[in-house]
Amino acid sequence: MSVPHTLLGLLEVRARHGYDLKRAYDAHFGQDRPLKPGQVYATLGRLERDGFVVVRGTGREGGPDRTTYAVTAEGVTDLDRWFAEPEGPAAYLQPVLFAKVVLALQSGRDAVQVLDAQRAEHLVTMRDLTARKSGADLDRVLGLDFALFHLEADLRWLEHTAARLERLAAEVAS
Repeated sequence: MSVPHTLLGLLEVRARHGYDLKRAYDAHFGQDRPLKPGQVYATLGRLERDGFVVVRGTGREGGPDRTTYAVTAEGVTDLDRWFAEPEGPAAYLQPVLFAKVVLALQSGRDAVQVLDAQRAEHLVTMRDLTARKSGADLDRVLGLDFALFHLEADLRWLEHTAARLERLAAEVAS
């Protein structure tokens, strides 16, 4: 999971303070691994240093002072690059891809393009792995089959998600 890009995506929807970002991240993406507050603020510091976010203001909402951050044009450009870049196949691809789909829906981007780019990347990888099986020893073939089966499962998830995209968009909007 790309925490910096996920936080940028949440900030693109609206300016937020660190605690609000943590809550939003944990609600959508951190069920199994919630963010630590220190990680949120360290990441915001790096994003600010890199010019991807700016401090919008500091205020008090019935508690301690809270610094509100907003995404910059450079941050949006970096998000555009991240959304367009397919993830390499990995054992736990769905959390990152799921975050991209949800954030694309929240920001008004085309989530279908995100899914299509990922599908295309998987198909290229699957063709390559299948070609490498030709003439290979059984142990190599079984290792390649392992990777292919995982990619097939990912493709099923992509199709499953694409078929439910309208419903997900409605839930994300609420």
